[in-house]
Order: sequence, then structure tokens, then C-alpha cells
Amino acid sequence: MVQYNFKKITVVPSGKDFVDIILSRTQRQTPTVVHKGYSISRLRQFYMRKVKYTQQNFHEKLSLIIDEFPRLDDIHPFYGDLLHVLYNKDHYKLSLGQINTAKNIIGKIAKDYVRLLKYGDSLYRCKCLKVAALGRMCTVIKRIGPSLAYLEQIRQHMARLPSIDPNTRTVLICGYPNVGKSSFINKITRADVDVQPYAFTTKSLFVGHTDYKYLRYQVIDTPGILDRPFEDRNIIEMCSITALAHLRAAVLFFLDVSGSCGYSIAQQAALFHSIKSLFMNKPLIIVCNKIDLQPLDGLSEEDMKLVSEMKAEAAKTLIGQGDELDEAGVLLSMSTLSEEGVIAVKNAACERLLNQRVDIKMKSKKINDCLNRFHVAIPKPRDGKERPPCIPQSVLDAREKKIEKEKRKLEKDLEEENGGAGVYSASLRKHYILANEEWKEDIMPEILDGHNVYDFVDPDILQRLEELEQEEGIRQEEDAEEDFEMDGKELNPEELEALAEIRKKKSILIQEHRIKKSTAESRPIIPRKFDKDRKFTSERMGRQLSSLGLDPTRAISRARSVSRGRKRERSLVRSDDFESMDIDSDQSNKKMRLRSRSLSVRSRSRSRPPGEVVPGEGFKDSAQKLKAVKLGKTSVKKRNKDARKGEADRVIPNLKPKHLFSGKRSNGKTSRR
Repeated sequence: MVQYNFKKITVVPSGKDFVDIILSRTQRQTPTVVHKGYSISRLRQFYMRKVKYTQQNFHEKLSLIIDEFPRLDDIHPFYGDLLHVLYNKDHYKLSLGQINTAKNIIGKIAKDYVRLLKYGDSLYRCKCLKVAALGRMCTVIKRIGPSLAYLEQIRQHMARLPSIDPNTRTVLICGYPNVGKSSFINKITRADVDVQPYAFTTKSLFVGHTDYKYLRYQVIDTPGILDRPFEDRNIIEMCSITALAHLRAAVLFFLDVSGSCGYSIAQQAALFHSIKSLFMNKPLIIVCNKIDLQPLDGLSEEDMKLVSEMKAEAAKTLIGQGDELDEAGVLLSMSTLSEEGVIAVKNAACERLLNQRVDIKMKSKKINDCLNRFHVAIPKPRDGKERPPCIPQSVLDAREKKIEKEKRKLEKDLEEENGGAGVYSASLRKHYILANEEWKEDIMPEILDGHNVYDFVDPDILQRLEELEQEEGIRQEEDAEEDFEMDGKELNPEELEALAEIRKKKSILIQEHRIKKSTAESRPIIPRKFDKDRKFTSERMGRQLSSLGLDPTRAISRARSVSRGRKRERSLVRSDDFESMDIDSDQSNKKMRLRSRSLSVRSRSRSRPPGEVVPGEGFKDSAQKLKAVKLGKTSVKKRNKDARKGEADRVIPNLKPKHLFSGKRSNGKTSRR
């Protein structure tokens, strides 16, 4: 199916914007630096390139405009006539013709000036020729500025046109203004057409889509048509005439039998007879709308006669299509307000259109090629015995039970039975569980004999209050006993001694638990105040290690060095020399001070060499570690090299400040800068 999407047409710039776009692109996409010391062939090539590139850009943009706008002779006649009605076909073609002429003129200008540039004998002359060429091209574009503006307005209007497929299944709604056409399309489709109680609310074509027998139908709402000569009709009416003339569709002619639209049935019948030539070879249905205001049976004899004549004309379309004469199907009545008969009208129109399209396809030459591929298999009866459908008895019984079973009434059903919303009030007490069902609707007083009724609802309220107070007193006593702590003022000396022993034992247990809980790495050194009985000594640790078959010498020396604190002069001695140290000797503090003064070099922590392997790093030897460090530095070298500048980097914001590089400059100024 051919579909026209006018929303994809590129925006048409104005004449001034067109020139700015092309010249800025030429400046950006072509070289900009040239010196008079270059050879003359290089200078000619430099300026020829600019002229050719500008002409090429103009040619591409103008060709795009010409190609994207539809050609009225190549598109469907419906769109061709619609564009002619809306925009005047002559003016439209004239504008596109001016664009095409400008494109050819620019091509000739570029060709002439490229030929002249081949004979340019200096930088100045080549530059003058380039300026003249670009100036003439821009002058041509500025002269077609009104045509570009006109095409841009057309593009904006065409983008708002509905997407109508002229070849698909279509239902067309027509008639006088304000007869209910827009209300009908809103009912049967998801379109949202504005509906107002005055004429010509709909000023253009509107499209909606509906389904019938699993097929999609497009429904077109047309503006109202008045009964007047063809030459006097305006653009709004001509849109409807164009759709009726060119679209293969089922036509619904709406007739307002109530006269509330402002036009009588005689006027509407005159319009029908004046445009009936547009209904030829199309399924036609006359729809009598607004029967809620005026039933069809209540019309006068003159009006009924006019309606009958219209019905007879519509029935002729059935004969012309070769269908059976069924006048009941060409005159339908409905009301869009009460939705009576709306679906019946839609189904009748879709069915008539579907039958017509099937008949046309059956009469075409292509059907002979298709029939050879089809085979309809019809089973033959094997005997004359009748075999009615068999339904099991259990299913029939279940159906009867389902019918007999009463449907449970919901609150919504009760509301509809008793007056609807605002009249019916739902009872909140009907589900109360009481000893007597009659008590549910009794009115409970709040004040009786000057007393609050709710104070006397529970007869045992005082007894329960007393029980609560007793329970609260018991809980307070228990909390007081839990908070009791012995201060020792009321104890005798023996009890005080036992209390001190208990507290001492408790603190020791807490410390032992904390020591056991800590890991071997974070286990603290035991202070002396918690080891008054000297349970944790180096001798005891040595005996335990010896019993396990381990040499306790270095462990004991390490424990003693840590426990006695680190001195400045001890840092000179490596851990390998612990065996040569006699830390337990009875050196006095005076001798230690003398020894520290005798040291000529102060103790310093030595840095580890880069190749030294620390246990746990995962390297086999120092060579492997050095190689890994070198590979790591190499991998980040490119990343550091491509790093962006930061706040600490030296940066020059503008390499060519405008106050130094603008305006006329005399000799020597540039070199100074």
C-alpha cells in the first residue's frame, strides 16, 4: 500500500539562513591558509576548490528540497487535488520551478568562474574571482527567498495533514454541518474530534480507525458541505468534495431528522441530489441521526417523501454493484447521544464495503491465477443417518444448576435497585454478630439520664482497673529488685572480704575471656596488675614450649624485649643478634646512659630495597619482583600520557587572543607578537 508521510520533509531554511549555512560549511570544510609565495597553480587550485565546494553544497540542498516535496502528477489523485485545493497547484509548481532554476544558474556561475580561475595570474586576482563567484551564488539564493518561505509554510501545513491511505478500506462520513458526524467517529473509533453545538466546528479531514471481522478500517470525518454552486464553495467544503471524488470508500450520508442542526430535511435532500454523482460505484448508506429528539415515524408526509426519494437513489447503487435489492440496508437510523444503532450503522457500512471489494477482486484477472492454487474440500455423507451433536447429561445438569443458582447480590446491585448513588445508603451494621438479629438496626443512645452510656457498657470495669494497678505495682517491685546493687555498708567484715574476693575473681575471668577471644596477632601484652600471681611468665612459657619439643630461646628473648619497652640504642641491633644480647643482666641505668652516649651514630629505620621480597607478596625471588614492578610502570605510562589537563597544569586559555590578532596590522606588528 502506498502511504505518504509528509512529516519527513526536511525544514526549508530562509534565504539568509541558507547563505549562512552554506558559507560557514565552506569555511569549515575547506583549507583557509594561503600565502602569496605559493606557486600560481597551487593558488588557482585553492580558490577553485572553494568555488566548486560551495556550488556542490548549494546543489545538494536545493536538490533535496525539490526531491522531498511531492510531485502533484506522480502522487495519488486524492492528494494531488487536496494539495491543489489547499495551496494552489500553480503557485506550488512555480515555487519548485524557481528552486530548480536557481540550482541550474548556480551551476553555470560556478562553471564560468572555475574557467576564469584557470587563467588567474596572481593571488589577488584569484581571490577577487572567488569572492565574485560566491557573491553571485548568494544573490541568486536571496532572490528566491519568497519561494523558500512559501515552501516552508507548505511543509509545516502538510506535516499536520492526517495520514490517509487512499487504497485501504475506508468509511467516509459526509453531510451538512452540525448533523453529528464528529460525534459518530468519536463513538466508533479512538479519535478525539472536537464537538460543538455550532456549524463548521470541523474544518479539515480527521481520521480514526476501527475493526470489523478482524480487519482494520479507516474512518474519515469530513467538514460540512452546504448546498450551493461548485464555484462558491470554500476550501473547507472542497476538502470534503475531494475526498468524496477520489477515495474508494463506503459513504455514510448523515441526515438530521430533528432539524436541530439549523437546516431542514428539504435542504439536506437538495444537497444529497446535488452531490449524488460523487456517490457512483460506492456503497451508500443514508443515516438518520438524532432520533432521540425526533423519531423517524413522527416525520411529516412531505419529509417522509423526501427521505423515500433519497432511499430510492441510494438503492440504485446496490443495483449498480450487482447486489440484491435490500432497501432496508440503505436507510438506517441511530442516535449518537443515546448510542442507539451506532454499532449497527458501523457494521452495515463495513459489510457493504467488504462485499464490494471482494466482488471487484473476483472479477479481476488476477483471480484466475489464484483459483488454481485453491482447493475446497467438501466431505460427502457416508449414509443417510442423522448424527446430532451429543452433549453429556452431566454437562446439561451442571447448566441447569448454574441457571437455578441465584447470583449473590452485591452492594452495587442493591444501590441500583434502591434509587442509585446519592439515594441509597449502605448499612454498616448488617454484618454485626448479635444474639438477636433485630438489634442490628437499634439506635444506641449516647446520653441517658444525664450519664454517658459508654461509661456503663462494661460492668466489670472497676475490677479490671484494680487488677491492672496491682499488676503494675508488682512489675515496679521487680524492677527495683533488679536494679539493687550492694554497696557494702550493711555487711560485716567477713562478708566484705568475701565480696572483694568475688569481685576480684569476676574481673580476672573477664580479662581471661577477653584474652582468649582476641586473635594471636592482636593479643595484647598482659599488664602486671592482672598477673599478680605470676601465672603468665616467660619461664612458664619456656617450659610449655620445651614440652612440645620446640626451642623457646628466641621466643623468650623476644617477649622480654617487648615487655621491657624499646630503647633508642636497641634499634641498631638486628633481631638475628638476640642471642648475643643479655637483657636480663643487672646493668644499672647509669651504665645504660653511658652506653647510649658512646654510640656515635643515631638509630634510624632503614628503608627496604625495592628488590627485597616480603613474605606474602607472592614473588619467588627479587628478580621476579623487579620485573613485575617494571611491567606495572610500563602499563600506566600510556594512561598517564593521555591524561587530561587538571587544575595544577599550566594552561594558556586562548592561544590567539582577539585583541592581538584582529584588525589591520602594520609591518612588524605580527612578528613582535
